[in-house]
Amino acid sequence: MLKHIDHIGIAVHSIEEAAPLYRDVLGLEHLGDDVVEEQGVRVSFYKLGEAKIELLEPTREDSAVAKFLARKGPGVHHVAMRTEDIKGAAAHVADNGIRVLYPEPRDGAHGKLINFLHPKDTHGVMLELTQRRTDGD
Repeated sequence: MLKHIDHIGIAVHSIEEAAPLYRDVLGLEHLGDDVVEEQGVRVSFYKLGEAKIELLEPTREDSAVAKFLARKGPGVHHVAMRTEDIKGAAAHVADNGIRVLYPEPRDGAHGKLINFLHPKDTHGVMLELTQRRTDGD
């Protein structure tokens, strides 16, 4: 069902301030930036082996990331796991009592489909399911 960790999402107040740590100090390859209007975030991806680090900066005050930053400050926001069947994976976890945040997958960064599992059901960790739309992702 799940293939591997796709990325680790880190909430930051400013990508411009956080990026030098990942790019210059840690030497991670910058893979690009994106804006996900529906989620109210700007994202910046950095390659780390087979996985990525995703910096998340809110673009509006009512976004989930802005609320997270207000409550907890900068830090790990979520762990994303890749699947080839996001609807099937979401149905499987829901059948096992885990709340899925969206009834249907939504558009995420870089054209991926995404859905989240409620952290109250996953021992305090926000888990994200991701699925590539094409082989080029």
